[in-house]
Amino acid sequence: MALRRPTRISIRRAGFLGYVALVLLARAAGGAAEESSWRPLEPGLDLGTFAAPPPSTSTDSPVHVLRIDPERFALRLFNASAQPQGGLQTAREWSKRFGLVAAINASMYQADYRRSVSLMRSRDHINNPRVSRDNAVLAFDPLDPGVPPVQIIDRTCQDFDALRQRYGTLVQSIRMISCERANVWRPGPEQWSTAAIGTDRQGRVLFIHVQTPHSTHDLIDALLALPIDLQRAMYAEGGPEAQLYVSSGGYEQELVGTHGTSVSVAPGTMPAQPIPNVIGVARRAGRPTD
Repeated sequence: MALRRPTRISIRRAGFLGYVALVLLARAAGGAAEESSWRPLEPGLDLGTFAAPPPSTSTDSPVHVLRIDPERFALRLFNASAQPQGGLQTAREWSKRFGLVAAINASMYQADYRRSVSLMRSRDHINNPRVSRDNAVLAFDPLDPGVPPVQIIDRTCQDFDALRQRYGTLVQSIRMISCERANVWRPGPEQWSTAAIGTDRQGRVLFIHVQTPHSTHDLIDALLALPIDLQRAMYAEGGPEAQLYVSSGGYEQELVGTHGTSVSVAPGTMPAQPIPNVIGVARRAGRPTD
């Protein structure tokens, strides 16, 4: 991705700043409005739908956030490279095949449509053993009860070499938010749909999908202003490959990204493309009941 130095604030950029200001004012007004944005699907699984930042096209779509309690649901990594047939599938197809309640892109992949760009491994399969320069690593399936069930390790402020030995699954990607909750993505003109994975202050996992193309820097600012308590986040995919599928509590939705502003395609009209790697959400056996 080409990066550039920030210049004067454009009209569109000012729109983003106004959006952030409005969100902060709404949060100051009280918590009732914040809670109304969440729809409970089943215990430990909630879907948040929030007004999107000013869109880069005439078609606006909301920010969708699936909030997952890791005490009730387990994350699982699925790779086409680990399957006997080796076939690519959409997030929906991965979910149907393995009985998942949700699935999202695991991370960007290489031209062979198999290997991740950076480190990606589980207990049983190594998709890519190489640790790249990217600073975010999603870690789950703990091998040690002394660590959180899920966390996004920040290599700039945590000992990744020590922590990597304590988890069965590691997925590396581009960091979006620093340890101090600062936006680390430089401003740039490129805009696309986005799939991202985050965690909140309570250690819950956030699957984030935004269909309307936005610049990643401005989108991060908007996500930090939303009432989702976003603490850390990593980039999962952009453009038409960005997907989120959810099926729980009588609710089912397949969210698919679109091209950037160079191609005039309305969000939600693109068919889902088969992808090689997803992170799925599965109900834990013997999970707590309310």
